[in-house]
Amino acid sequence: MGKIAFVYPGQGAQKVGMGKDFYENSERSKEIFDLAASVLDFDIKQVCFEENDFINNTKYTQAALVTTCLAMTKEVLALGIKPDVTAGLSLGEYAAIATAGGMSDEEAIKTVRVRGILMDEAVPDGKGAMAAVLGMTGEAVYEVVKDLADVSIANYNCPGQIVITGEKSAVENAGKVLSENGAKRVIPLNVSGPFHSAFLKGAGETLGETLETVDWKELEIGYVTNVDASLVTDIRQTKDLLMKQVSSSVLWEQSVRNMIEMGVDTFVEIGPGKTLAGFIKKIDKEVQVVNVGAFEDLAKLKEQLC
Repeated sequence: MGKIAFVYPGQGAQKVGMGKDFYENSERSKEIFDLAASVLDFDIKQVCFEENDFINNTKYTQAALVTTCLAMTKEVLALGIKPDVTAGLSLGEYAAIATAGGMSDEEAIKTVRVRGILMDEAVPDGKGAMAAVLGMTGEAVYEVVKDLADVSIANYNCPGQIVITGEKSAVENAGKVLSENGAKRVIPLNVSGPFHSAFLKGAGETLGETLETVDWKELEIGYVTNVDASLVTDIRQTKDLLMKQVSSSVLWEQSVRNMIEMGVDTFVEIGPGKTLAGFIKKIDKEVQVVNVGAFEDLAKLKEQLC
């Protein structure tokens, strides 16, 4: 058997009820939610477990999703399944770093709470936008948008799915130009800002003040960073990478390909939804992808990997 990667989804994967079954069935998972409840300034259990208007608000989503992913991870690790490397899409990188040993669960949860607030407040509502571009390569999308003002690539998700970001009218205009140049569809995303664009550079710099206070630990295993898809083994690189990550493109496809080159043949997606599984299978249909988004998924995981 080859190597195992634990991978974590980003914003958009969240859903009402996420993690509730882990909270109710696992003392280890419950401890993470209780920890989050003790350090956050909002009711994490209400946001994750009950119908509410906050779960899709960036200020709350980020801490809620990372808490859920870390709570689920505890139960996966308890099965004796250990990763050789970790990675996360955007926000998910914090869960990846914590799982790799680079920061405590508490620090990860507290830091993404600050990150969410900064990103939410970086651009006035309605000014920014993002859109998924289907049916074009990343190179082709780049060639179109590189000469357009106030729009850039946010995510290289997988072959045929690229996300653009920027000022709202610029993204709308770019969508029309991309459709004229081969895009099958350009789908506006339901997000509150132009994430992973130059508009967020100031938020990343301000986040650096919080990152300075984190008690970083030596990494037990490497994690793959969104910024350049490289394997990080020196925790001293992490602060600057996380600052840059807020406004730079997420190189997810490149990250997955690099992990496969490292010998990874099994990806365990930990968190609600199956977004990353879909991306990974489009990148390389030969690798094994297992999802852990519900407590009942642990039995299937154990059957396949233990």
